[in-house]
Amino acid sequence: MTDKFETGQILQGKVTGIQPYGAFVALDDETQGLVHISEVTHGYVKDINEHLTVGDEVNVKILNVDEEKNKVSLSIRATEEPPKKRPKTQSKKPVKQQTEDNASGFNTLKEKLEEWIEQSEGREGTTKN
Repeated sequence: MTDKFETGQILQGKVTGIQPYGAFVALDDETQGLVHISEVTHGYVKDINEHLTVGDEVNVKILNVDEEKNKVSLSIRATEEPPKKRPKTQSKKPVKQQTEDNASGFNTLKEKLEEWIEQSEGREGTTKN
């Protein structure tokens, strides 16, 4: 098997079976490999049957050849261009800048803290006799 297939090779295969976890693809008359569900396409795949059916001809890239276990790991998405990312749209709302004139947030707390300190000091003076 090692003589025929190497990691990184791109081949055409035929889907021979589908399971919830992936699809089996025949590379030749003697060798099958598994395309894990995460390697079917770019993005999330909930149901592999929405992407593949038995008998489909697919391009696959060999990810790994495990000679001891006689397993070949394949990827369909590695043979496809990744989708182009759309630029993030800017928020339509302008960000409100905080100024010293705009007394909100910590400024209010600061004023309250000064008031509480004065009240506390007033209480301490009346309790000490």
